Amino acid sequence: MTRLLLATNNPGKVREMRRLLAREPFEVVTPADLGISLDVVEDGDGYAENATLKAHAFAEAGQCIALADDSGIEVDALGGGPGPLSARYGGPGLDDAGRTDLMLREMRDVPDGERGARYRAVVAVAWPDGRIERFQGTWEGSLGHETRGANGFGYDPIFRTRGGRSAADLTAEEKDAVSHRGQAVRAAARWLRENG
Repeated sequence: MTRLLLATNNPGKVREMRRLLAREPFEVVTPADLGISLDVVEDGDGYAENATLKAHAFAEAGQCIALADDSGIEVDALGGGPGPLSARYGGPGLDDAGRTDLMLREMRDVPDGERGARYRAVVAVAWPDGRIERFQGTWEGSLGHETRGANGFGYDPIFRTRGGRSAADLTAEEKDAVSHRGQAVRAAARWLRENG
């Protein structure tokens, strides 16, 4: 069975990717499972570069195939930002709730018709020998005016789906079926099944 290392220390992403890969023919492991302590500096120019940096570093450290994602929210009224800087939006002193509150404050005067947003993810799969494959997913929606829901993480409580529910209102199964990360991880898993 192919070992696949999840190249992240983010517990929300670990839970999501484990669910997405649960039925796949891989031995899915985390850095903690392999005793790897690695914090990769994400200084690439975009999602693909950051995902690649992480995937390469973890593949080398674990000497196995590694799967990394870089993702973010792109808000039309914020010029497509914060994008790849989503996890650092507002500075290092903010957690998920603080970043969400900041975004709501910055968007408070933006009318409904101008609150378009999307989640974007790029998944990179790397081998210890340096090979790399990349996959992308996009989830279109808009920003709400307040937080709603108790599921998910990150900006999920303010991201509204096409049906008007927040991403945090969705069950894990509903979110996995349509999310940006779900699309990209499924594409990566399909490629690995078909190409080894």
